[in-house]
Amino acid sequence: MQYDPIKKSLGKLFNKTPFLRILFYKLLDILLLRTWHVKKEIREWSNNRNGKQRILDAGSGFGQYTFFMSGMNKQWSVEAVDVKEEQIADCTAFFSRIGRNNVRFGIADLTTYHQPDTFDMILSVDVMEHIEDDEQVFRNFYDALTREGMLLISTPSDQGGSDVHDHGEEASFIDEHVRDGYNIDEIQEKLKRAGFTKTVARFAYGKPGQAGWRLSMKYPIQMLNASKLFFIVLPFYYILTFPFALIFNWLDLIKPHKTGTGLIVKAFK
Repeated sequence: MQYDPIKKSLGKLFNKTPFLRILFYKLLDILLLRTWHVKKEIREWSNNRNGKQRILDAGSGFGQYTFFMSGMNKQWSVEAVDVKEEQIADCTAFFSRIGRNNVRFGIADLTTYHQPDTFDMILSVDVMEHIEDDEQVFRNFYDALTREGMLLISTPSDQGGSDVHDHGEEASFIDEHVRDGYNIDEIQEKLKRAGFTKTVARFAYGKPGQAGWRLSMKYPIQMLNASKLFFIVLPFYYILTFPFALIFNWLDLIKPHKTGTGLIVKAFK
């Protein structure tokens, strides 16, 4: 099942005006459970932060989280980097159009990215599962953080992350990953080897979250992969399923999970 072609199609549709682009961000904020978890952690981090803060959005993609963080506080400056040139060009143009002057975009390979003692927080959402040499990236992140800085990672776990099937009956939902997901202890050990002194990790996408994800993301994308005609049906589908998806996402956010297909990991210098 292919995710990127659908994402690009939706991106083009909603990229026609700044209003539609912002609307697309808002829809992603509601539908994507990982956004609920990531925003919760960013808000908690911000409670203890006053004045100017420098943030790195490491693998900024379509700019969803850069938009959120740069709008939280005008004194914050956000550096957003991605390896894909077309995404950086697109985001640079959009953020310039809306006048977000506290954001800078750049092309960067995280395995060779070096900015020592620069950032108060580094955000990495659905990035590390794409990078083979993850420990080099973790070392670069460690070097780039200030003394009291925090690294926040959202990534699939090895408990079925990336929609991996035990019997190999289907391809992974995201088939460009170099690993299916991290073991919760493995990723913390890698971070400690990179120099981090403290790590905190928890599961996301427990049973409620998995149910919500199927309703809000997996089934619609399966339909759109089958035929673009389902774009017509999609609004009616969401009218029926949206309330249930919201309830499942909320339950996933407020409950601790013994296991889950996602991981939220924080690391401190």
